This record gives sequence, structure tokens and C-alpha cells, in this order.
Amino acid sequence: MLTVRKLRATLDTTHVSYIFKGLLVGLIAGLGVSLFRLLIEESLRGWRFLYGRAHGNGWWLVLIVALLVLIGVINVVLIKQQPHIMGSGIPEVEAQLEGSLQLHWWSILWRKFVGGVLAIGAGLFLGREGPSIQLGSSIGEGFAALTKEKGTDARVLIAAGAASGLSAAFNAPMAGTMFVLEEVYHNFSPLVWMTALSGAVGANFVSSNFFGLTPVLHLEYADNFPLALYWHLILLGIFLGVMGIVYQRILLYMPKLYEKIGKLPRYADGIVPLLLVTIVGYYWPQTLGGGNGLILSLAQQQPAALVVFGLFSLRFIFSMISYGSGLPGGIFLPILTLGALLGDFYAVIMVNLHLLPKALILNLVIVAMAGYFAGIGKAPFTAILLITEMVGNLSHLMPLAVVSLTAYLVVDLLGGAPIYESLAAKMTLDQKLAKLTGRNDRIEIPVFEGTRFVGLQVRDVEWPTNTLLMSIHRGSREVIPKGDTEILAGDTLVILTDHNQRAQVKKEIIALSQQPDRVRI
Repeated sequence: MLTVRKLRATLDTTHVSYIFKGLLVGLIAGLGVSLFRLLIEESLRGWRFLYGRAHGNGWWLVLIVALLVLIGVINVVLIKQQPHIMGSGIPEVEAQLEGSLQLHWWSILWRKFVGGVLAIGAGLFLGREGPSIQLGSSIGEGFAALTKEKGTDARVLIAAGAASGLSAAFNAPMAGTMFVLEEVYHNFSPLVWMTALSGAVGANFVSSNFFGLTPVLHLEYADNFPLALYWHLILLGIFLGVMGIVYQRILLYMPKLYEKIGKLPRYADGIVPLLLVTIVGYYWPQTLGGGNGLILSLAQQQPAALVVFGLFSLRFIFSMISYGSGLPGGIFLPILTLGALLGDFYAVIMVNLHLLPKALILNLVIVAMAGYFAGIGKAPFTAILLITEMVGNLSHLMPLAVVSLTAYLVVDLLGGAPIYESLAAKMTLDQKLAKLTGRNDRIEIPVFEGTRFVGLQVRDVEWPTNTLLMSIHRGSREVIPKGDTEILAGDTLVILTDHNQRAQVKKEIIALSQQPDRVRI
């Protein structure tokens, strides 16, 4: 009896308990996301049937437009009630894990589910993975509330739910875990990754029972990529990096574009793509949706370069219109589809120039998906793991790594930031600007050697309420701060706040640089 008591006293069950909690979150999230995914797929089949009947019968087209308007109205109501269901939801999850945003899990969960099924299922060029991550994180938050977990413990369960959501969306547990660690939570502690991995495995088990064990993008190719032709991978990576910067800049500008050219309130912008999708659905119904069917079709038949460029242009433009409207839906799968088309376009051009064997076209389609996502998301590890799991083949790891790292470096050299972090920063900026009332004023705070700000990242500082770090003056340069921007000695912090609070805020920030308890490490 004494031995048992001693054994219990020496055992540390913390990791075991969190693995068990992560597994429970994963099983629940896997069920919810699998239903979400199933309803979207069935909805897409239904819409393609309706568009097929609309040819030669105008009444069917009238019915389609009426249904799309109804979907638009439902989403208007849902978004107006809960604005944080707009878009993919990944920026919200990132801000939540950072501690800068508080959400009510049930309010998000059911509205995101309904709005996402209606919008993505209607054929818009949106992905299911972002909403799946937010659905999973909401389930993790709900589980934390049920078990009365708070603070860091609750955030670990939210992270596990997010990993579970991506795992169930793509049957990719390793990529789901890595995405949360690399791109969303920025935390590689054993407690976080073990809990997230157990959740992702549990979710994958459930989704595999729904959709089988065949990888989501099961593409088979004849030959491995020859070492003598690796220069193609470098060129392709550069091409993808440049196109990745273009994607980032346009996507971040889209809300402003809607504001400039439209007269609808922000929560009603989704009606625009829902009406425009009738043109796409009527003439090209097989292109509707996130694009996984289009990717798989590239393995069956090879279109001419001009056709591939046309498909890319259509998907690029309409994915911007779809996501920029704020409807519930992600960019993950649309990015992979655009990457596949860019890889196909490059490969066909090289084949026509007799610089590449035709048998290697599919190889470049596969690696380009990873490269384009690695550049835009600046998450190369996630990109490599995701494509490996989705395609179901380990033999292309080296080409994946070469293309992903090249695209990442090009985007980095051109000043690109991780797209989800940029979207989260923009969301936080909009919220803070909305809170600042009256006449705004700037405060300039110099950072001296020896103060506690030196060496910290911007996200690690708990800035006073109703303030906004606008820029950092570094010598003759002006640095636009991001979450991972490091504060250096000699910097000058330019902070925006309400004119009436200027003196108090300045005093708080100076005191903050001397108080370690106000800084999150």
C-alpha cells in the first residue's frame, strides 16, 4: 500500500491528462468537421445538378438566383450577429491564442457551421479548412469551459481543437499539428504539441471513418524528379514566390476595394459573389468549390498552356472576390489549387520548349502546391507535411523542400509576411481604431539599451488598452510592426492613442518597460 502511494506521488500525470483531453477534443471536433465537410460536398453536387438543369430552362436559373439571394440574406443576418465568423476564422484563432481576442465559442460554432455550409456549398471559390480550424478551436474552447480550464490551459485545448479541425478537413494529422505550432500558436512546448497531436489523430480517425483512407489528393506519377533537372525546382520556386507576393497584396486590399466600389455595408458584401457565381456555375460548373476536383483532373488530362492560364485567372480573380466579401470560407484549398495550376502552367511551357519531359508535369503540379502555400503562408514545414499527407507519397520530399524553401525566401526578400498573421494584425488594427474615439494623438517612445523592451517581439508586450503601435522608427527607416517584429535598442515606438489619454498612456508605457510582470514571455 505504501509503495502504491509513493508511486502515485512520484508520477507526473500532467502530460497524460492533456493527451486524454486533446483526444476527446479531437474526437468531438472530428465529428463536427466531418459533418461540415460532408454537407459541403453534398451541397456542391446539388448545385451542379441545378446548373445542369438550367441549360435550356430559364425557370431553373430563376430558382438558382432566388436560392443564392436567400443564402446571402441568411449570411447577412449571421455575420451581423457575429462578425467574427467572417472569412476563414484563422486570424481570430491566432488572436485568441495570443490573448488579444475573447470569443464566445457557441456563438461562433453554430453560425460558422451554417454560414460556411451555405457559402462554400454554393460553389464559391472558398476552402473548408479555415472554417474547420475555427470550428475545431470553438469546440476546444467549449470543452475548456465545460472542464473549467482557464488561461494557458484553455489555450492549449483551443490549439488542440484547431489542429483537429485541419486534420479532419484534409485527413492530415501531422500537418494539422504543425500548422498550429508553426503558423497559429507559435509555441513548440511539449504540452502544446502533444495535446494538439492527440487531438489531430483523434479527429483523423473519425474523418477516416466518414471518407475512407484514400488521401484527399491522391495523385500518382510515373517517375521521381531527376537530380539533373533540379534547376527547374529553383525557377519554379522563384515564380511561385513572386506570384505569392501578388496574392498577398491583392487579398489584403480586397476589403478596401469592396468599400470603395460598393455601397453595401460590410456584412452584406457576400451578396456580390453569390450573384456572380451563377455565371461560373452556368458555364463552368465543374470548377465550382475549393478546387480539389480540378487538381485531381490534372492527373487525368493535360490542358494546353493557354487553358491552364485561363483557369488560373478565373480562380484567382473569383477567389479574391469570394474571400474579400467576408463570407465564411477559407483560402487554404484555393491557394493549393492556384499553386497546382501555376506548376502545371510552368511545366507545360517547359515541355513545349523541350526543356522538360512530359512525364514530369504532374511532379511539378504536386510540388507547386506546397511551394505556393509555403510562400503565401510562410509555413514551409506545414506545406511539406500537408502535401505529403494529402497526396500520400513520401518520394517527393526533397523536391517539396527545395521549392517550398525557395518560394519562402523570395516572399521574405520581397517583404511578405505570413498571410494569416497579416490578416490577424489587420483585424486587430480595425478593432483598435474603432475603439479610439475623439481626436487621436501620436506618442513617440525611445527604446534605450537596458530597458525590458529590448529583444522582445511586439506580440510579447501587453500594450495598454486603447493604444495602437503604428510604426517603429529604426534609424532612417520606418518599420511596420508585425507580431514577430523584434524591438531593438535605439528604436522609436510610434503609438496612437486618444488625445485625452496621451499623458497617462505615455506614463504607462514607460513604466511597462521597467516591469517584467506586465510583459508576456
